[in-house]
Order: sequence, then C-alpha cells, then structure tokens
Amino acid sequence: MTKARTNASASPAVGRNMIINGAMNVAQRSASVAALGAATGYFTCDRWKLDEADASAGRLTMSQTADGPNGISANCLKLDCTTVDTSIAAGEILKIAQKIEGQNLQRIGKGVAGAKQITVSFYVKASAVFTFAVELYDADNDRQISKLYATTTDWVRHELTFAADVDDGSSPFNDDSARSLDLNFWLHAGATYTSGTLNTAAFANRTNANRAAGISSFFSNTANNFFLTGVQMEVGPVATEFEQEDIGTTLAKCQRYLYRAGGGGEAYAALATYGIADAATTVESAIPFPVQMRATPAVSSNDVQVADGVNAAVDCSGVVIGDNVNCRNMGHVIATVASGLTQYRSYYIRGSNNDDAHLSFDAEI
Repeated sequence: MTKARTNASASPAVGRNMIINGAMNVAQRSASVAALGAATGYFTCDRWKLDEADASAGRLTMSQTADGPNGISANCLKLDCTTVDTSIAAGEILKIAQKIEGQNLQRIGKGVAGAKQITVSFYVKASAVFTFAVELYDADNDRQISKLYATTTDWVRHELTFAADVDDGSSPFNDDSARSLDLNFWLHAGATYTSGTLNTAAFANRTNANRAAGISSFFSNTANNFFLTGVQMEVGPVATEFEQEDIGTTLAKCQRYLYRAGGGGEAYAALATYGIADAATTVESAIPFPVQMRATPAVSSNDVQVADGVNAAVDCSGVVIGDNVNCRNMGHVIATVASGLTQYRSYYIRGSNNDDAHLSFDAEI
C-alpha cells in the first residue's frame, strides 16, 4: 500500500518504532562521503549501513541532506549515483541496512505461537520511477521475506506489512545484544539475488535468488538519486503515523553504537580527562561514555594532540591512540607521542585546530 505524505499529527505512542534514527537526524561520522560502492560500512547517518558485495563498478555519494518531507523530518539519507554499472556480476549487492539487536525485537514474538505481523513504513522519492525491495532478514535463523515498492519523483509513504513467522517454534530471535534482524533496502543486485521469484507471502529459509527478484538497478545512470527518511518498523498490521522523537533521545540511542568525542568544529577541544604520563612517550587517559555501549568498542582517532593544560601541545602530529577500551561504560586510552612527556605529570588529549579532530568509539553491529 502507498499513499501521499501525511503530516504527523496523531497522538504519539512512544517507543513503538524499533528503528533508530529513522528520521536521519543524527550523522556523527560525516554529512557526506563520496566514491562509495566498493566497501561495506557506516559512513553518514548513524545506524544506516551501506552493504556492498562483489566489487560493483558502480559508485555513489552518500549524504545526510536537508530535503525531508514537510512535517516528518527536515533530513533524509540521499544516494547519488556517480559511476554506472551496466555489466552486473552475479554476486553484486547494494543495499541500505539497519541491523537490530535481538533484545529490541522480543515484542514480535517471532518463530513461536502468537508471533505478530511486522509493518514497515517509510518515505521515499527518487530521480525517476524505480522498483526496489524491502527485506526483513532473520540473521539468527537465516530466514527472510521481501516486498517490492515503486518510487516517484515526489515523496511517497509506503506501508508494507509482513506476515507473522510462527514457523515450528524453532526460530525466535535471540534475546541478546547481537544482530538478529536486518531491515534491508535493496537497490542493486546481480543474478544470484534476482533470478528467482520474490519471497513475499511468508518468512522462509533463505534462498538468495528470491531475495531481490524484480528490482531495478540504482547504478543504471549517473542521473539516479535516491532519498529515504521517516523509516518506521512496528508490531502489527497497521502503519501508524511516524513517531516524532526528541533529538536528544535519538542521539543517545545512536551513541550506544558509536560515540564520537570532538568533530564538532571546536578548536583544541578537550576529548578525554587528565591522565598520568607513565613514561616520556605515553599517557593514559579516560573518557566516560554518555550511555552504556552495546559492546566493548574499538577506538580510532583523527588529528589529536597531548597537552598539559599550561604549555603548548607536547605533540602536534603523529599521536597514536591505543585500542585499550576495556568496558562499555568508560574508555581507557593510551596516547603515544614521539617524546617530550614528563613521567607522572598530568596531561590530557585534545583535538587540534581541525574541525574533524576526534576520538571515536565504535560498537556497531
């Protein structure tokens, strides 16, 4: 079912949307990244992963764009095709995915008696008419179901209801913090995924050929653009109005998976608390996370310095941040410099005079 965009005027039912950052309002990593298509990863809007496989020749720019439907969101996720791929290898994939923890899905009751239907709704537009697919993929039990939808050049809300998966009682979602369900927006695929008959009626054990049969290719023309926002996944057969969420709540949910200190354009901003130099080249410091992270995160950095709060930075280039985070509530990092620290003196880690200087802690699925 499709309908023209509507204004979110209904009374809210807080927490019904199982999707995080469905309004595309949070983009901690970057607002725009070009030349994508050869690698899988999280690049712009938080919690939205670009899945790629088999080295497609197609390339795109992915961005958080201020072009959302009025009354739903000011922002959307935009893909802009910059290089075509008209010779599609069998195993190629391009999709946008949100990967969801099992413990956030228990309300569905999947795989057992009493399992509930799932309704996915979203606002989409494109540069032309395309046929694409939405898939629910059960990563715990290797089961899936897909449905097609068509784009136009105007914002349209699509509402897709997926059958309950009662199965034989053997395929519930695991009740843990690991990946259990992928919400996939298929935009391009080779024969491995398109040569069968789309599996629309019920969850079934995965047959790759039936996952994206009938879709268009986003990489067919450099004029192609795709816009997505207002994504909602809820229990039951009815799509309710898109749940409007406070930006602070959305950010906190995103920070469970990625916390980035800095990167906001503040020159020389402190990124971690004062620590003690244990040698002339290393200082240990801590950074408390605003929320408990999903898992022990990996740490990375860009253009950071070590300073003592009185003198100029000890080292303005080549600071190496050790991956020494050992819990989900606070980061423990070791900064290594070439020389110049005084053993047992206090130092802290700060950004340089660079808008993207940051420490990043990643616990994505």
